[in-house]
Amino acid sequence: MRKLMWFTIGFGGACAFCAYFYWDHLWLMALTGLLLAVSAWFAREKWKWMRCLVAVFLGFSIGIGWFAGYEARKLSEPASMDDTVAILTVEVCQYSEKTEYGTSVEGRIRLDCGWVGVKVYFNEELILKPGDLVKANCLMRATHGGGQEETFHRGDGTLLLCYQRGKAVVESVDKIPLRHFPAMIRQNLLDKIDRTFPEDVAFFANALLLGDRSGVNYELNTDFKVSGISHIIAVSGLHVSILFAFVYLISGRRKVLTAIIGMPLILLFAAVAGFTPSITRACIMKILMLAATLLDKEYDPPTSLAFAALVMLVLEPLVITSVSFQLSVGCMAGIFLFSRRISGWISGLPFWKDKKGKTLVVRLRKAISGGVGITLSAMFFTTPLVAYYFGAVSLIGVLTNLLTLWAVSLIFYGIMAVCVVSLFWQGAASVMAWLVAWPIRYVLNVVKLLADVPVAAVYTCSIYVVLWLVGCYLLFGAFMLMKKRSPFFLIGCYVVGLCLSLMLSWAEPLMSNYRITIFDVGQGQCVLLQADGKSFLVDCGGDYDSDAADLASETLLSMGIRKLDGLVVTHYDRDHAGGVAGLLSRVPAKAVFLPDGEDEEILPLILEQCRGTQVFLRDDLTMEWADNAMTVFAPVSKKSGNESGLSVLFRAGNYDILITGDLSTTAETILVDRKNLRDVDALVVGHHGSKNSTGVRLLETIRPKIAFISVGADNSYGHPSSQVLTRLEEFGCQVYRTDEDGTIIIRG
Repeated sequence: MRKLMWFTIGFGGACAFCAYFYWDHLWLMALTGLLLAVSAWFAREKWKWMRCLVAVFLGFSIGIGWFAGYEARKLSEPASMDDTVAILTVEVCQYSEKTEYGTSVEGRIRLDCGWVGVKVYFNEELILKPGDLVKANCLMRATHGGGQEETFHRGDGTLLLCYQRGKAVVESVDKIPLRHFPAMIRQNLLDKIDRTFPEDVAFFANALLLGDRSGVNYELNTDFKVSGISHIIAVSGLHVSILFAFVYLISGRRKVLTAIIGMPLILLFAAVAGFTPSITRACIMKILMLAATLLDKEYDPPTSLAFAALVMLVLEPLVITSVSFQLSVGCMAGIFLFSRRISGWISGLPFWKDKKGKTLVVRLRKAISGGVGITLSAMFFTTPLVAYYFGAVSLIGVLTNLLTLWAVSLIFYGIMAVCVVSLFWQGAASVMAWLVAWPIRYVLNVVKLLADVPVAAVYTCSIYVVLWLVGCYLLFGAFMLMKKRSPFFLIGCYVVGLCLSLMLSWAEPLMSNYRITIFDVGQGQCVLLQADGKSFLVDCGGDYDSDAADLASETLLSMGIRKLDGLVVTHYDRDHAGGVAGLLSRVPAKAVFLPDGEDEEILPLILEQCRGTQVFLRDDLTMEWADNAMTVFAPVSKKSGNESGLSVLFRAGNYDILITGDLSTTAETILVDRKNLRDVDALVVGHHGSKNSTGVRLLETIRPKIAFISVGADNSYGHPSSQVLTRLEEFGCQVYRTDEDGTIIIRG
């Protein structure tokens, strides 16, 4: 009956309910679960399936009570510190990392409720190691239960984000404490790999062995996402399985020796990798398997998965919110449910049917059947999660896995061998690293090649793709209820549905004479202008460079736009230009229009990715096509920064929209005086609604009917200012804001 599995499902459901929804009467939910469990208990003789519900409801009731106790004991105090400033003494638990604005480090602080995990962001460069103590005045943000939007950090045990507000005092330790020994090993391995491996592959070795993705740039990270094998550069159960296979081999397949070597080695590997949820799950399951083998007990994988998940939820109920935990458990659940069925169906196909024997062809067919079965079954539960969290579904992932996973195992063993040999003979280790670099390059080239295939992935920014995904699962449900099942018919429906969704995604934007999209990129700006088959983008930046680039590029690709007609960068501030390089790496532009000024940070990255014409504007430029026109106004001031930015006037038929970037009221006055501007239909409010932009003179001159404000929710600048909102109201503007309305689309 696998009662533990059903109990864990109920317990996990309770943790998810408490983590994602706030309700003051949790005791009522616990009591309801208990009553349902009792009801199912009395009905179990009449309906046998009620026995499963007894375990589910009992798990739910106990889970509610457990989470409530955990919240009172561990979460309430950090939540009460949200949006407060206090002097903290942080014990550093990992080596510090450089950020764009200073340094970040993971650590812990001592509160009345015990030790609490924190992540601290310093606005100065500090070199910190595990065991160091840092004292600083910090603004705190609770990752769970605070007044602000919750963050993904809560799933990894980090309950407070701390932002430095004063001078930091560091008390450095001479010797790293023993409890931080795995962190020291991790850092030593990272340094050794960087010194030993060729520069073009060292980052991949770090990511594969230790899950350190700091060296993986945006372009390559996107390639891994699109090709469907991001899991190989995030330490997971795959890596534990590869390590266990190695232990099983060197132990001569003797179960006692395998357990003696395997248990401590797997635990050490998990500790060095940081006990991420996915690797912790895999570690517990492998240890259970070894224990069952030693004790001559039956090993049941679903029960083992349930036990691992339950242990993790009991120790840290908020792990239910971790993407890593959800993907890991979902992946294994799918494999247990469907992999044998899918592999068996493939092996039974007339043109693929395995023949008896041990020839290379037979082995290859079995390997392919097994690989496809595991990959497809793993995708059953993980696809909705990947679509929700990352906005993309790879269509080419099965092929990528078949072409690369065999090499990944060899590379993993090779990296470990290099690290061991380097302890005794650096020269030999360097030669080995040079050899291992070639299969790494093979994997990287395959990933790059397949990611560039048209429609290698589809994106959930298209509602038609979302409907297709929902339809796929509904069709699968109907398929499972049929007595006569035809997998080919199901696959055919999937393919036809995909083609239809893509056609609608590409055709829908063409049905309008013009289309203007103001993306919700947080505190930043990104505007797409489309008319009569031409597409121009103005700026691409926001709270996070990669998020802005993803949103813009994936929206364009969903529309079937693989090349922009032009891209305008108003100025080089990160909130306007930070995502441009990433965007251009995925969707090139025929021409990139740039302000004629110097920039040492963003501009070189843009030029590196620019594959079209680069135009540094000193004079106004007007482009006309059909009944449309776009004018890019050159900087009206020679000052650096916002004042030297470009402005854009876009006219589609009789509809006009003006975009002024971050121009101040002074620069706006110069613009309207020199350029003879007239009334427009819409205005993208300058500088995200800053009080120093969108002045009276500009509004008097252009008289916009609609004003769009691209602004981040609860931003630290206080945008949009009350003065600007009042001015817009006085001029009769209808105001739309991305922080309230999300991405805004105007069609005509």
